[in-house]
Amino acid sequence: MKRSRSVISRLVAHAALTPSPPPTDASHLDALHLFRRAHRLGAPLAADAFPPLLSACRSFPSLGRQAHALMVKSAADLHPVPATALLDVYSRCGLLRYALDVFDGMSVRDSIAWNALISCLVRHGLPADAISAFRAMAVDGGSPFTGVTLCSVLKACASLRAARLGKQIHSRVIGDGNDSLVTATALIDFYSGCGMIQEAFDVFNRLKREKDVAIYNALISACIQNRRFKEAFSVLGLVRPNEITLTCALSACSECLSLSYGRQVHCVMVRHGFDSDTALCNAIVDMYAKCGDLTAGRISFEQIHRKNVVSWTTMVAAYGSHGRGVEAWKLFKRMQEEEISSHVSPNAVTFLSVLSACGHSGLVDEGRECFFAMQSKHGIDPGPEHYACFIYLLGRAGRIEEAWKLYCDLILNPGNLTSAVCIAMLNACKANMDLARGELMARHLLSLDPDNPGSYVLLSNFYAACGQWEGAEYLRRMMKDRGLKKEAGNSQFELPVAIEI
Repeated sequence: MKRSRSVISRLVAHAALTPSPPPTDASHLDALHLFRRAHRLGAPLAADAFPPLLSACRSFPSLGRQAHALMVKSAADLHPVPATALLDVYSRCGLLRYALDVFDGMSVRDSIAWNALISCLVRHGLPADAISAFRAMAVDGGSPFTGVTLCSVLKACASLRAARLGKQIHSRVIGDGNDSLVTATALIDFYSGCGMIQEAFDVFNRLKREKDVAIYNALISACIQNRRFKEAFSVLGLVRPNEITLTCALSACSECLSLSYGRQVHCVMVRHGFDSDTALCNAIVDMYAKCGDLTAGRISFEQIHRKNVVSWTTMVAAYGSHGRGVEAWKLFKRMQEEEISSHVSPNAVTFLSVLSACGHSGLVDEGRECFFAMQSKHGIDPGPEHYACFIYLLGRAGRIEEAWKLYCDLILNPGNLTSAVCIAMLNACKANMDLARGELMARHLLSLDPDNPGSYVLLSNFYAACGQWEGAEYLRRMMKDRGLKKEAGNSQFELPVAIEI
């Protein structure tokens, strides 16, 4: 019996940790069944049996707490390895409080436990707390920093734009002689997040080992994030692309409206066999739409073998942004007709794209059908952005009474009454020269967003459109007295570029 228990324990670890292909819900379920079988056969719950079990629990978060209870029962939670694995499971399942409780209850904390805590805090959007944990780790003294530690803290520094601390960590990396690709990639991401693109290039150029595609992708992303598109295209020509590389390239083309280079990227994508990747095909559609070639975008959309909700939404939004609401509506209706066979249903973003398209083209009846079908047919509650689009549509069509009724209904649900909704209602009042309601909106908008210069400009323009020049001038003076400045407008155009990739 002892031998069979040992075999079962090894099977559990194998099923949870070393499947090929990578772990799936099915392989994790097999691991859980094997663990339960071993437990029923009386196999001892040793500490080393829990890490593979907890790895399987990542796919089944509700079972994590049951595993935790077994750990407490067998005193396995007192061992740092299973306790760290439990902390990681809670972190990945979004249960931050439980993860912190596990860490606080650990009597022995090694570098791996501290790394898990810092990564957990970064993952949950708490970069300041992650840096505090890093400093506590330094005070603890018994756990030396590792490359994982420094990479996690660099992410926190990038989020906070904490350039000084990040540079200190960089100095530590140089002093330790840690020139690994992972650390260098983290440094590039950090400098990019702080807007220090030259320092990111310095890290890349000084790396004395063979570079992989991940670090090239990091540098390309850094260039795009800092709007250094020429450099991004230059780096692209130095690496054999993967999906991430091509996604970055398409993002750059969309940002700088470079249709000619976008076509080159499309050719590279086909040449390297990525034309069946749905996510990349969606990015191609988006690139063509933003660069103004709707025909190429629609052709690319129709060629997607496995369309998902992003595919449909991207094409609908493309038509809407170009003022072609009728085509957007027809495509949306086709999506609904194919919903049963394709198993793809519209989501909240899809409905927002349709409402926006209807608003730009004055399709009132279609917009109304879309708005009320969200909840009645698909069970999706409209959010503030959906209300804003629908109110804008009604106001533009002269349906001011209907728009006002919808706005008043929102007063009973303040969570949806945002500045975007108020701006939409203000624009409706402006389009219909409704001064009385517009002044109510003016007061409400300023109370919601008193430090936004855009609000003052909108209100001033509203008063000017209604012939209330004193009100317009008063708002301009108020804006000046508060030290608020309108952001300058800008436009982009493409310069010819020829880059080999």
